Amino acid sequence: MSGDEGVDEPGWDVSPEDEIAPVVEATGRQIRLWREAAGLRVADFGEAVGYGEDLVRKVERGARIPRPEFLDRADEVLNAGGRIRAFREDMEKARYPKKVRELKLLEERAVEIVAYGDHNLHGLLQTEQYARALFEMRQPAYSRDEVERAVAARMARQSIYDRDPAPALVFVQEEVTLRRPLGGRMVMRRQLERLLEVAQLRNVTVQVMPTDREEHAGMQGETQVLKFEDGSAVGRSEGAFSGRAVCEPRQLRILELRHGMIRAQALTPRESTAFIEQVLGET
Repeated sequence: MSGDEGVDEPGWDVSPEDEIAPVVEATGRQIRLWREAAGLRVADFGEAVGYGEDLVRKVERGARIPRPEFLDRADEVLNAGGRIRAFREDMEKARYPKKVRELKLLEERAVEIVAYGDHNLHGLLQTEQYARALFEMRQPAYSRDEVERAVAARMARQSIYDRDPAPALVFVQEEVTLRRPLGGRMVMRRQLERLLEVAQLRNVTVQVMPTDREEHAGMQGETQVLKFEDGSAVGRSEGAFSGRAVCEPRQLRILELRHGMIRAQALTPRESTAFIEQVLGET
């Protein structure tokens, strides 16, 4: 995200139905109390922090998620001594869509993740430019704000690579996901380079499913299973159980068997690395 995205855009709108809404409202209420204690009108405060009056009002009533720079500036202008800046961590979490927050929490707990992708690269493998291209082509079209919020959320999930101990990650990708130039040739080149970088990590396995396979266990769509330290797990597949997430052992076993067969039919990790390098050379 660029650093000059408009001084009158302090954050993202928040839905009243979102469970994070009370935290956003509490943050806005504190900002309003500090502003009133300082004897500043909304217009004067907005001018001091560099944001429009209407958007400051949205922040104060909890309808807008303030960005970190807004909180920093408000803290400085109101001499809050870090009490407003302290909301940065909560607002950083709130900025991501609800479904992404839930997925990120699951991924943070997982000790093993296995996934098969057929249309585009898995979110944990995507570069920022590739992810942005995906969100920008969504229909109905996302607003600029929605695109940036979605991209930021997807990139935040990749903190999984910094975990210690690191989880085991297994990705099987359809050949077409390596060849479809989403975002353009240079975006795809960088994406393939990133894929090769991730494949070198000791806890990561990347395999490619060639298009010319005569037998393919993944024809029912994307599949993913996350396993946790306590032995529990959650999984989902587009072509099983109506596409809903499941956690029953019998259902999970079906997804694991399917993914295991997909891995067996795909290229080996070493063959896959060579294949990705070949595609990169052709891109």
